[in-house]
Amino acid sequence: MSLNDHGWGNQPGGGKRGGGNQGPPDLEELWRDFNRRLAGLFGNKGGGGGEGGGDGGSRMPSISPRQFGGGIGLVLMLVAAIWLGSSFYIVDASQRGVVLQFGRFKEATEPGLRWRLPWPIQSHEIVNLSGVRTVEVGYRGSDKNKVLKEALMLTDDENIVSVQFAVQYLLKDPKAYLFNNRHPDDAVMQAAETAIREVVGKNKMDFVLYEGRDQIAANTQKLIQDILDRYQTGIQVRSVSMQSTQPPEQVQAAFDDAVKAGQDRERQKNEGQAYANDVIPRARGAASRLMEEATGYRQRIIVTAEGDASRFKQVLAEYSKAPEVTRSRMYLETVQQIYANTSKVMIDAKGQGNLLYLPLDKLMQATAAAAAPVAAEAVVVPRGVVPGPVVATPDAPPQTERSAPGDARSRGNLGSRERGER
Repeated sequence: MSLNDHGWGNQPGGGKRGGGNQGPPDLEELWRDFNRRLAGLFGNKGGGGGEGGGDGGSRMPSISPRQFGGGIGLVLMLVAAIWLGSSFYIVDASQRGVVLQFGRFKEATEPGLRWRLPWPIQSHEIVNLSGVRTVEVGYRGSDKNKVLKEALMLTDDENIVSVQFAVQYLLKDPKAYLFNNRHPDDAVMQAAETAIREVVGKNKMDFVLYEGRDQIAANTQKLIQDILDRYQTGIQVRSVSMQSTQPPEQVQAAFDDAVKAGQDRERQKNEGQAYANDVIPRARGAASRLMEEATGYRQRIIVTAEGDASRFKQVLAEYSKAPEVTRSRMYLETVQQIYANTSKVMIDAKGQGNLLYLPLDKLMQATAAAAAPVAAEAVVVPRGVVPGPVVATPDAPPQTERSAPGDARSRGNLGSRERGER
């Protein structure tokens, strides 16, 4: 290739070069040729000298408009391909896409590979729906890093407490989250602070610090959700966790003393209540027992009196039928009752002035000793019990149906004396 072959193998007149020299062009020659073409494009002439500075050089050829238009078309096509390719976007499974047309909401897209019109006609926003977001109220990072402006609040009994809690929330509506509020995350912060101050302001200090923490967290979560729904933020509150509830540091020592005094009071009340629970039931039981015993005694006396009256009426009826027999029977029953309660009997014989001693206890002991070897055949008479019923007739003195062993002689003497007296 000659240095004046500007057609890269073609003759300047448009003819083809002959010969066999058809090798690759030199890079330096191509660069110089490009510079000459560029100079010709801006109107420079090549008649001032050749490549070596001589005056025999030819005029530098210029790029034709057709060639220049073809290069611009390629560039425009490349730019158009890139512009159209920027319209593709990917939405993950935990995300939702929001397409904007000239800044206005157009549609919400599901997960997957999506395409929209290129910018500036349309644009898109990616919103994460499954990511848990957290807002801290009263502290930042840890409990020690307090924000007193947010933590201090007033209770219903006009006491100041320090409350620190965290709010976790999710996004449930991408359109509402992006377009209904300018700063939705700040709205969560403000709604949480407003809700906790309202809930704490309606309760006592002891309820806030001790037994009511779970209930306060539940009420605060419900109130925050109501506020966010009222503003249509597209946010769902997941949980409210109470990190710390305590009195201010300036009054912590006095508050601890008051808490100890309250605990001592409760302990003493519990001890008194335990003592009362031990004494009162026993006293009530004793009173109930006495009442039952008195009621039973009254019933027993009444029944006994009624029985005596009934027996007296029956005896009276029998006495009216046979006075002598009934009189003797009553006498014998009376004597039987008296003898049953004594172990020694002194009997005065009529007309003789002699006393007969009847040792019933000795007789019973002797009878028991004699009956011990033959316990299977003998009958043991307990002490103080009459050996047998007394049978009396109008013409004969009373005699016992059964006599204990060992007293036959004494009873025989007693009977003979009674018969002699008669």
